[in-house]
Amino acid sequence: MAKLLKPQQRAELTAEARLGAIVDSSFDAIVGKDLNSIITDWNPAAERMFGYTAEEAIGQSVLILIPESLQGEEVGIIDKIRRGERIGSFDTVRRRKDGSLFHVSLTISPIKDSAGRIIGASKIARDITATKESERRIRMLLREVNHRVKNQFAVILSIIRETANRSDDKEEFIEQVRERITALSRAHDLLVSSDWSGASLFELAQEHLKPFGHEERITLSGPLVMLTPNAVQYLGMAIHELGTNSAKYGALSEASGRISVTWEMRSSADEGDGFHLIWDETTAPRQSADEMSRRGFGNVVLQRVAPQSVGGTGVLAREPGHVRWELEAPVKNVLVQPTATEA
Repeated sequence: MAKLLKPQQRAELTAEARLGAIVDSSFDAIVGKDLNSIITDWNPAAERMFGYTAEEAIGQSVLILIPESLQGEEVGIIDKIRRGERIGSFDTVRRRKDGSLFHVSLTISPIKDSAGRIIGASKIARDITATKESERRIRMLLREVNHRVKNQFAVILSIIRETANRSDDKEEFIEQVRERITALSRAHDLLVSSDWSGASLFELAQEHLKPFGHEERITLSGPLVMLTPNAVQYLGMAIHELGTNSAKYGALSEASGRISVTWEMRSSADEGDGFHLIWDETTAPRQSADEMSRRGFGNVVLQRVAPQSVGGTGVLAREPGHVRWELEAPVKNVLVQPTATEA
């Protein structure tokens, strides 16, 4: 005949079973160990996290989970446990069965017997590898943003300085600076939308020429290519200057004007792969050769700033009724290079 349990015994058994169910279903690894650092308890989450089954882990030293360089941690942990101290959560590194290391957050508490004596410790471990990776990526991103912001400040200061040197009218100066910084922000928006990986040349040209209208008189032609962030910024400035000049004096200022923007890659045995871009603009002659030869900020961008930024050369030819700008540069300085997998 089965022995009947007293109500208090039934309550204790129920509580023990409930606690066991909680430990078994926990997503965090829960490990018990004695005061000699020998593993005594091992829940299913510990098996998933560390790779050892309960049969493999129980009876082994907890040092199998700790990298050699960090095994000194265990001495300090056991000393605190013997004194009855609860060890608050701290981040460290642990080792799986396959030898791989990963980041964990640990909380360690003393285990006492029914008489209140400390007989071991319980450890709750949470895998925080993904969190640490996110923190690392955020730090890298902040460093990259800091670098980009400083670079943008330098470009803006250059725009202001060069525009001021070539402007005699205050209102004209303000308007030109506003337009150039707005153009810079368009390139920045394209880069932000691609996580600063680059932008297609077709998209860049469209974005910078859209404010001037007359899209039906602009032809864009070339292979689908992705520009580096640096090329996006400086080629964007060049296209803006060409578009502004066209809207004021050239093809976009009168009905018969036409603009053709073409690009291609060229191979050379001596110089390797090169990138070649041509802006060709035709319109009715409205300016004399002397007027067109006047050196402004746009000329500086097209002949010096943009070409030098990509390690290339720029040639600007102006004559009544015709504007042609050619840029040549190494492909590696202009286009995003495919990874080994993509190649």
